[in-house]
Amino acid sequence: MADRRSINVPGRGHRGGAIPMGSRIGNVIYSSGISTADPETGERPDDLDKQAENMFKNMAKFMELAGGTVDDIIFVMLLLKDRGVRDHIDKAWLETFPDADSRPARHALQTELGGGAQMQALITAVVA
Repeated sequence: MADRRSINVPGRGHRGGAIPMGSRIGNVIYSSGISTADPETGERPDDLDKQAENMFKNMAKFMELAGGTVDDIIFVMLLLKDRGVRDHIDKAWLETFPDADSRPARHALQTELGGGAQMQALITAVVA
């Protein structure tokens, strides 16, 4: 089996630091929940368009630290406090993945989210 490597994003992570933001074995990458907090300040805006934009910025930063890019993402699981936020996500989704013939698969689940978050993403990626 290939060596597993934890992926951590400076200034982001789970309480206590025991759970990494993601994990990579070989060329396969899985993330923990990718937040909607501003990547510079750590603050979560109230504006849903901005939360979605931040989530995709954080996704790109996570992938960079994991040794890939958003182009390596093959699946995105969205966790939504309210399914109505999908319209806000779609704008950032299309900016991140503009090619209709080269987008990751995506699924959304409605669930409780803490800290004022309205959305969160989990990703699976395969890097070359």
